[in-house]
Amino acid sequence: MRGGERGFSLVELLAALAIVAVLAAVALPAYRRHAYRARRVEGKELLLRIAHAQERHYATYNRYGDLADLGFAEPAWSEQGFYRATLRLGAGDSPQSFVAVAWPSAAQTGDACGVLSVDDTGRKEAAGSGDAAGGGACW
Repeated sequence: MRGGERGFSLVELLAALAIVAVLAAVALPAYRRHAYRARRVEGKELLLRIAHAQERHYATYNRYGDLADLGFAEPAWSEQGFYRATLRLGAGDSPQSFVAVAWPSAAQTGDACGVLSVDDTGRKEAAGSGDAAGGGACW
């Protein structure tokens, strides 16, 4: 800077901007992973509520029911709308098995865990494209 002038030069401003850009490039992916993981809890909670309702229904009627029998809408939506759940029942008039599936929607579609599911045996799975889906980190 010259004698009595105050302020920043263009080079100093660009250097500060470059530092901010690098920090943002590092922080943004970490924030997104954290946000996906936090919203994934909503999908898991919805599936576990459906599984719990199925067990209550089975104890009463000796068969699993559809979402309407359990008091859910078809499809069932999570509280904030990040997941939509559907239900597949086993064959026959008196189904003895089910699989509840939660599909990501809205801001959750980029989650590496993808589609979450739970079945009548309690098996929990994730069918996503990331390494976390196969390793059990999604549940």
